[in-house]
Amino acid sequence: MTSIQPALDGTVPEQSARRQRAEDYETWLAQVWPKYIDAAASGRTFTFAEIAEEHRLPEPPDSHMWGRLATRLKEEGYTRTAGWAASPRPTVHHSGVRTWKGTAAARRAAA
Repeated sequence: MTSIQPALDGTVPEQSARRQRAEDYETWLAQVWPKYIDAAASGRTFTFAEIAEEHRLPEPPDSHMWGRLATRLKEEGYTRTAGWAASPRPTVHHSGVRTWKGTAAARRAAA
């Protein structure tokens, strides 16, 4: 059974509002990869948190896997760094996060 940690104000997040956690890396990657490829092909500037929230993507088994996903997309030529923005996630108190943009190769792959 998964435990639920209340917020600092004592409220408990609704079950439907929380994203599920994937059991293993390969399953998680298969679920999230297409959404980030689509984001890269769109030509928009995005953060990983924005795409995850927009598509209600599952959390990886380990939170450090978000960084590995970003690295893989960049290494495979789908994304490039675009700059920095304040994170929209309240849990990180609007700290700075990298923004990403798809490459011309990503747009060609989607065509």
